[in-house]
Amino acid sequence: MTPSTVMLLASIGVLSLFCQWLAWRVRMPAILFLLAGGIAAGPLLGWLDPQPLFGDLLFPLISLAVAVILFEGSLTLRYQEIKGHGKMVRNLVPVGSIVTCLIGTLAAHWALDLPWQVALLFGAISIVTGPTVIVPLLRSVRPTAKLANILRWEGIVIDPVGALLAVLVFEGIVSWGQGNVFGHSLFIFGKTLAVGFLIGAVAGWMNGVALRKHLLPQYLHNAGTLTFMLGVYALSNELAHESGLLTVTVMGIWMANMRQVPIDSILEFKESLSVLLISALFIILAARIEFASIASLGWGLVIVLAALILLARPLSIFLSAVGTNLNWREKLFLSWIAPRGIVAAAVSALFAFQLQKLNYASAETLVPLVFMVIIATVTLQSLTARPVAQLLRVAEPASFGFLILGANQVARQIGRALQKHDVPVMLTDTNWENVRQARMDNLQVYFGNPVSEHASTHLDFTGLGNLLVISPYKHMNSLATYHFLDWFGKDSVYTLSEGDQDQQARHQTAEKIQRTRGLFGDISYAKLASLVSRGYSVKTTQLSEAFSYQAFQEQYEFQAIVLFVIDGRERIRPVTTGMELKPEKGSVLISLVPPQPPKERKEKETGSESAAAG
Repeated sequence: MTPSTVMLLASIGVLSLFCQWLAWRVRMPAILFLLAGGIAAGPLLGWLDPQPLFGDLLFPLISLAVAVILFEGSLTLRYQEIKGHGKMVRNLVPVGSIVTCLIGTLAAHWALDLPWQVALLFGAISIVTGPTVIVPLLRSVRPTAKLANILRWEGIVIDPVGALLAVLVFEGIVSWGQGNVFGHSLFIFGKTLAVGFLIGAVAGWMNGVALRKHLLPQYLHNAGTLTFMLGVYALSNELAHESGLLTVTVMGIWMANMRQVPIDSILEFKESLSVLLISALFIILAARIEFASIASLGWGLVIVLAALILLARPLSIFLSAVGTNLNWREKLFLSWIAPRGIVAAAVSALFAFQLQKLNYASAETLVPLVFMVIIATVTLQSLTARPVAQLLRVAEPASFGFLILGANQVARQIGRALQKHDVPVMLTDTNWENVRQARMDNLQVYFGNPVSEHASTHLDFTGLGNLLVISPYKHMNSLATYHFLDWFGKDSVYTLSEGDQDQQARHQTAEKIQRTRGLFGDISYAKLASLVSRGYSVKTTQLSEAFSYQAFQEQYEFQAIVLFVIDGRERIRPVTTGMELKPEKGSVLISLVPPQPPKERKEKETGSESAAAG
């Protein structure tokens, strides 16, 4: 029985969901499972054949999906953030792009006998890594903070930059083929660039102004931006052949760097949409792969892979590292990590189809070649990155730092106290005023939803292995608790007591969250905030032979609340309900204490009354 069109479309969604879930469970890049799912559904089982299913709409839909993905990626490309991430990242983007493109082009031309045009396009596409494959790998490998930041920011920056380079190369190939005269081809290429940059900049400015001046209601910000972007993409393609991808990339970069443009909600919406599009797109593209086309690549494929992994990447790293303080171990580790991602797959499929329509020889080879590069790099590097990091001694030790949900006054005081003891701390909040105050206190902070796709890409988790929920936002607290229970583990997530909530509310709380309750003992956020408003503050106390834990409690008449204990071996533990608290000499207590010891306060009050009587 032949499945219906509705059944096939629904099966793509179900399969993509399963692949994303499986990737999340095993902490590996989802792209690997999506590719495997598409190949299984397509050439292996024959269940899914995208060409008859979508017909003439297949590649228009792919081109629109690629436009959305590139626009979402370019919205994250802020110049200010790039400047703040070191010389290595600034070097790696231009130097790495040129070296990888050059070596990829030469290897594809000589090893596979591809025409120069197709080989050059492959070289441009092969430079893209992307955060969708880098971030899951970093979570499992946990390299040092320096290396994690370099790889993470390279992936973020190279995503739109690499796609832009591929678009420019494609435009050059197509424009060159449209005329026999050099001047005519140069005119077509120049026209494409002019249309892409001009319309992209104008569209980005117009959309940014509309958002900044609230010319659109809030509920239309996301949908309005999406539809306007797709309209601009289509218009640009009408004015200059295939200039739309360049246009939407420029539009996104322009909006990302405009002042006072509220793009955070748009980014969150685009992230959800991109996950859906990426998942479906990968399955559809993988289902079109034919085993015969992969087999036809022969041993030339091995030579191309070796050239990219063993020659292009190390050369890019060592050239980019000139003038930096990276040692040879760090350079070798960076030389091994460069998995390719969704943009490479999507752009290759789109441009291969366009080149085939223009009758370019060997254009059909582009897709299986790029997909094999993706499969080889993601699989090989995901399996070996952790052992390589340990062998080179660049893996981060066990993460003992704290991600604190909340940047309120209580959380800030706790963050400052932990930071003084060299404990890695990151605060996160959706309240801008709290975030601003935390930055003024010189605390690391992330503004936004910590469980969003944007956070998984941009929030630096290096050194962080625990979650402290110190926030009044009950819904966000629950979401974050569920999310980080699976990420950090059940013994590394701590939440405050529910306080005076009624018994029914306690019963409705999931048992999984209930087990995390009891941070700092049986105390709620409302109680903590109340104490801080009354002058309580977070203090650090060193216990000794002369000043025991009992003396400490007596000093504050047992009103001090011990929050953390750092033992003699510098291990830090948050205090929880049921924990037997018997710190020994040499331990350090981080506690919430009254404004001054009650005894001193009484003596001062008595002294004041005597003076007044006198």
